[in-house]
Amino acid sequence: MKVLVVDDFATMRKIIKNVLKQINIENVIEAENGKHALEVLKKEPVDLIISDWIMPEMTGIDFLKACKEDESIKGIPFLMVTAEAQKDNIMEAIKAGVDNYIVKPFTPEKLQGAIDKARARIGK
Repeated sequence: MKVLVVDDFATMRKIIKNVLKQINIENVIEAENGKHALEVLKKEPVDLIISDWIMPEMTGIDFLKACKEDESIKGIPFLMVTAEAQKDNIMEAIKAGVDNYIVKPFTPEKLQGAIDKARARIGK
């Protein structure tokens, strides 16, 4: 399973990568914002996207919408991991097609549960 982790904060990308490693997912690609992530997705097929919401250049919600509008990548499970806990934001992400929404700070178990659900959905 190959995972794309999108967050402008390098420390958060490292934390997520460490959690992924704990659950035997070591094939991880990183991007610092949605714009960069879209460029990565043109070159690299991935099985799961884990993205922050608040990022420069292209926010996570705009990145989510761009992914869901693109036929070639819209089927990739998308997890939003963010400090944005407002109900309106969560509803906007759900309407845009997010597969799971995790509020920071999160536990490794919470992230693993969301990944397991995404894995089950894609059969990996």
